[in-house]
Parts: sequence; structure tokens; C-alpha cells
Amino acid sequence: MNITLTPDIERFANDLAKKQGTDVESIVLKTLRECFFRTQRSRTAEQPESLADLLTGYIGGIDSGELANGGLQLSENSGGKFTELLGRKQQQGKV
Repeated sequence: MNITLTPDIERFANDLAKKQGTDVESIVLKTLRECFFRTQRSRTAEQPESLADLLTGYIGGIDSGELANGGLQLSENSGGKFTELLGRKQQQGKV
């Protein structure tokens, strides 16, 4: 099979092949494989569709009300808390 590339694609493929130290045919075949087979691979158990899928079972949320009366209020004034933390680290010479 022969495929005629448009001038812009051919230029890009040539530049990429030079940068990667390979030939244009390898670049085009790799790109076509990634394009055509990506959908099939993403549906297998080995290849999660997203980062959230990959981390399922390892991430989640908690109700801090179970840890402290009224909750820990972790989201309140988070910028101020972070600034205080950086200040303490700077005083300790760790920043």
C-alpha cells in the first residue's frame, strides 16, 4: 500500500524522524498503530481509561466529622494554613 502525504504532514514527519533518529515510515506506522488501536487497548483491564480508573480502590474521601466534633474544617482557610506552614518551614531552614 502506498499513501501520499500532504506536504505539511510530510514536513512534520521528516522533522520528527530526524529528531528521533529514525525513518519517516517508522514514524507514520507508529502513529497509525496508536490511532487505530488506542480504542481497543483502552477497553482492556490492563489499560485504564483514565487516572481515576487507575486509582480506583486507592483514593477516596472521608467524613472528618467522624474524627472530630463538627469536622476538621480542612478546607477552611487553606491558603492561610499553607502560608503558616511555609513560614514555619522557612524558620527551620527547610525552605
